[in-house]
Amino acid sequence: MFRAEIHWLANGPTLKLEGRVIGAWAEQARSLVTEDVVPKGLIVDLSDVSYVDVVGEDLLNWLGSIGAKFLATNVYSAGVCERLNLPVVDRLSPVHKNKFEYTNQEAPGTPFE
Repeated sequence: MFRAEIHWLANGPTLKLEGRVIGAWAEQARSLVTEDVVPKGLIVDLSDVSYVDVVGEDLLNWLGSIGAKFLATNVYSAGVCERLNLPVVDRLSPVHKNKFEYTNQEAPGTPFE
């Protein structure tokens, strides 16, 4: 399974990748980004990525080389970013924070509740 979408937020574009970033799917994501002009200030959200192969790594390295920054909110995506030496977003804008953080009311319950 793979999904790639560009969300045009107030503070700039975010490329949301989900699932396995592999082979032809990684190439489709590159096509999505280069369909028009490569957006400035691109953030690549890797929060829901479960696996990256060599072709996917090439895509991520290319995105980093054109100035993209990466959102890595789980151990796997953080490990990929660290291994590939990709620039990670250290502070999210208020627009991005609202998109990626739970509020107290939305947070999933613990198994003990």
